[in-house]
Amino acid sequence: MVRPEPKKGIGNIKPHMLAEAALDSPPISIALNSNESAFGPSLCAVEAAKAATTNLERYFENPRDVLAPAIAETFGLDVERITIGQGSDDLLARLARAYLEPGSELIRSVNGYLKIPNYAHANDAIPVAAPDDAFKASVDAILDCVTPKTRMVYLANPENPAGSYLSGTKIRRLHAGLPEHILLVLDGAYEEYVDATDYEPGHKLVEEFENVVMTRTFSKIYGLAGARMGWLYGSREIVDIVSRISLTFPVASPTIAATLAALEDKNHIQFVRQENSRLRKAMTQSLINMGLKVYPSQTNFLLVEFPDSTKSAADASIYLRQKGIAVRRFASPAYKDCIRITLGFESELCAVEQAITAFLKGEIL
Repeated sequence: MVRPEPKKGIGNIKPHMLAEAALDSPPISIALNSNESAFGPSLCAVEAAKAATTNLERYFENPRDVLAPAIAETFGLDVERITIGQGSDDLLARLARAYLEPGSELIRSVNGYLKIPNYAHANDAIPVAAPDDAFKASVDAILDCVTPKTRMVYLANPENPAGSYLSGTKIRRLHAGLPEHILLVLDGAYEEYVDATDYEPGHKLVEEFENVVMTRTFSKIYGLAGARMGWLYGSREIVDIVSRISLTFPVASPTIAATLAALEDKNHIQFVRQENSRLRKAMTQSLINMGLKVYPSQTNFLLVEFPDSTKSAADASIYLRQKGIAVRRFASPAYKDCIRITLGFESELCAVEQAITAFLKGEIL
């Protein structure tokens, strides 16, 4: 029987996250698995989204013309270098569609954002994994992977799921080692959480070179994960190309209204940033005191390694799930000893600490 066949690369796409919920698991009461902001969006954003539901029968035409100026004003950027999408995931997928072709190569750090190979597979391109250094991207290893087939290098900075980052100096050395025809994609989804003094915002390199692009999102510190809003900053040519393969009406009216209001409420963002930094430090120390390894993070989550095979990460995840607490595990074997914990409210993190302590002591559910 003859049937339509998809592109060959589609068959290589595999889940990158593990689902471990058992049939008898209680409902999730503490969700710390998807790096959402526990503090939610600005109340102004919520009210704006509600008000925008009065015209749901209408498309919102040319949303970029409304959102790009607001983003540009907030971050001090060139409005002509900005376009928008349904979260940064949409924009990363469009970049891959635009710049990867069958047989071309996309280089990523081997233990970086685990979904990235799927962007290559979807375009019959080849994902290339560069070795890293304890879950931290290696500039030299990435450059060693460059071949005549390389068309794109992707780097989340800070990275997910490890929470690591590269300094501005290292990012510039990476770019300097790339041929001009290779596109360097900097994913800055967690940039607002960074407090490292040697970090350089991705937009600075974009403004200096034509072959660098940065993606950002409103799903993290702005608390609008359910609204699906992301933006891209690149050369005018890249913005034009990515815009050409956008949906006709790419963003919902409530999302636009919520985004505009969220940008205005700078006090909310400052509060979330300060709380996240405080909780990150406290939770890191607490987990270390339990004898666990915590990878240094510049994000709103922690990657935690369980060194004792008799008290494994997989068992810890199941134990937490039975307590109604959801954390994240990954399909990659490199992360078999790890769980990722999103930084929630202080009360939620205290519950996690108590549950992990009980698990390590061997207490039975």
